[in-house]
Amino acid sequence: MKSLGEMDRWLFNEGRHSALYEVLGAHVEEDATHFGVWAPTARAVQVVGDFDRWGAGGHYLHPSEAGVWTGTVNGARVGHRYKFRLFDAAGHPLPDKLDPMAFATELPPATGGVIANLEHAWGDDRWMAGRRERNALDAPISIYEVHLGSWRAPADYRGQAEPLARHARNLGFTHVELLPVMEHPFYGSWGYQTTGYFAPTARYGSPEDFMYLVDTLHQHGIGVILDWTPAHFPDDPHGLGLFDGTHLYEHADPRRGRHPDWDTLIFNYDRHEVRSFLLSSACFWLDRYHVDGLRVDAVASMLYLDYSRREGEWLPNESGGRENLGAIRFLRELNETVYRRFPDVQTYAEESTAWPMVSRPTSVGGLGFGLKWDMGWMHDTLAYFERDPIHRAHHHRELTFRSIYAGTENFVLPLSHDEVVHGKRSLLGKMPGDEWQRFAELRTLLGYQFGTPGKKLLFMGTELAPGEEWSHEEVLDWALLEDDARAGVARWLTALNEVYGARAALHASDCGPEGFAWVVSDDAAQSILAFARSAEDADAVLVIANLTPVVRDGYRLGVPVPGEWVEMLNSDAIEFGGSGVDAGGPLRTEDIASHGRAQSLVLRLPPLAVVFLAPAR
Repeated sequence: MKSLGEMDRWLFNEGRHSALYEVLGAHVEEDATHFGVWAPTARAVQVVGDFDRWGAGGHYLHPSEAGVWTGTVNGARVGHRYKFRLFDAAGHPLPDKLDPMAFATELPPATGGVIANLEHAWGDDRWMAGRRERNALDAPISIYEVHLGSWRAPADYRGQAEPLARHARNLGFTHVELLPVMEHPFYGSWGYQTTGYFAPTARYGSPEDFMYLVDTLHQHGIGVILDWTPAHFPDDPHGLGLFDGTHLYEHADPRRGRHPDWDTLIFNYDRHEVRSFLLSSACFWLDRYHVDGLRVDAVASMLYLDYSRREGEWLPNESGGRENLGAIRFLRELNETVYRRFPDVQTYAEESTAWPMVSRPTSVGGLGFGLKWDMGWMHDTLAYFERDPIHRAHHHRELTFRSIYAGTENFVLPLSHDEVVHGKRSLLGKMPGDEWQRFAELRTLLGYQFGTPGKKLLFMGTELAPGEEWSHEEVLDWALLEDDARAGVARWLTALNEVYGARAALHASDCGPEGFAWVVSDDAAQSILAFARSAEDADAVLVIANLTPVVRDGYRLGVPVPGEWVEMLNSDAIEFGGSGVDAGGPLRTEDIASHGRAQSLVLRLPPLAVVFLAPAR
């Protein structure tokens, strides 16, 4: 490690230090360990652990500038458990605390840190050298969202590595996004109530084991995105709350410092050292674990002081507004820092409001994220697909409205874990109709997602088409793939990923207006949509959705270029579990104007299906 120097102290106190993990926490030095912790108002700080029978050795740290306590303990070695024992300003002992910068932790429900060396013989040089192109906005990015504890058994980093990498690659995904792996005391929070901002949870193995998982995914050509939660943290006594006897990390006033939805504490983004702590946590995973991106959870709850609060339950900012100015400054600093240090990664915002320019550069007033989850698309689309087809003609705008704002942000289209829990039912369970119709609807939903501009995200198990919603207490039921209809969904998803990655028209302009043009947006009576993807007509892909269980024969469709067109994908194909109705053919254009285009063709639209057409090559 390097010692806490003058520049470190200055950057820390200015809120601009992004590598505190190099100077604070527990760092091994031969047969000793150097400890450092921020506790500016403490009367005294002691480090206790296996090396001194948990306090018998009297290892007190020494105060230094910047409110940091440091000291070296001989005999403290890798694998020893430890905690900090702090005494408040009056000299009263506080509950023993987990090191905020612990690199490893005990297995919950135990709450101590574990001295660790972050060593791994990385084999992902090829991935790291080329990941800029794989993470670019014009690249095909298709994300498989995973909760490690319930994907497969046994749930451990090393045991999951090879099967997860093979499975994601075989399905055609480009990235895996892990629900928070940072240490958390309550398993049922899925990791979103974090206590160890620098430690992968011990539930699944050691830090080196987690490095092995990331390395294996990279060697199989799969990027790794981590869900990261700087919006709030739990008030467990061993955690960050009242760390040195004062509200060090959180606001003292519950109108700013406690989150009403999750009964958790909110970081004080106005405090410079807290911003340095969070910046360092974000960069730590990108640096030491070779992670390719961070998905920042609950951004909306950070931006608004009145988020989920009634009148009188929140405090306005200095100008009398509802914007959390400290959080805005932090998020901009976060993205500027990440892209300066790691220009070949991406940051993703889960932001559910109409806050402007979330994924635009800070230089033009944006928040600076690379991409933003399109929560509006997710909610509107699922609301539409849950309707009986007989009623869809009256709700056509739920699908067409997105085109009004689609070019305002760099979007990810998520069908995430949040939509298949807490009584919301599985994706298949949301679909109306009999069994055949529900599977057809699910395939159509996925086809519509992959045809629509935006990067793609699907929660694990979508390929299994389960009838029951997800539970973190049970692993996915992989035996479902023995069912022909469900195996057809998996094949359909694989085909979608293959075409999405192979055809630039479907991914290169995901984040630009030039990659989308309506062909049919107003046929609400028949619940038909059609649009073109591509800036170059000769490379166009037409996506046509028939959202009723009625075959539409002889449907005339305007096309951008004359000649022969071919069916690339059809969700009603028998290999995917469909009825086998195709688009007909040969599909040759005629000099008959339609839908604002000089050329058109006539095709058959399969029931409850999505068809992808392209010019013959």
